[in-house]
Amino acid sequence: MIKRQLLTFLLRWALSIVAMYMCINWFAHFKEGYEYLQQSWWFYVGAGLAFALVNSLVRPIATILALPFLFVTLGIFTIILNAAMVGLTIWIIPHVTIGFWGAVGGCLVISIFNYLVNLILPDVK
Repeated sequence: MIKRQLLTFLLRWALSIVAMYMCINWFAHFKEGYEYLQQSWWFYVGAGLAFALVNSLVRPIATILALPFLFVTLGIFTIILNAAMVGLTIWIIPHVTIGFWGAVGGCLVISIFNYLVNLILPDVK
């Protein structure tokens, strides 16, 4: 049972790394002189870990603070909240920048990718 949960966690983390790879390569920009980071898989492993930490530590607090906006917009503000989490993750990662619309595009790519992953992978309890 625990072995299956660990395997599912590692698979989801690996798929999140792939999603961050797509997000960074499609929407973010490397600072001049640091383009070589684009070729390093360790860079994307760190980006996936940073994204996981931001989603587990910052996102719950941001969601609680954004509840009035979520109620008024009937949940549409979730896109802005997700874009803020992508933007914060990119801000944490050194030598990479992203604009607001890039963060929105990145959060949409990550959301679609995670939706497809959740369709494929069973929920482990």
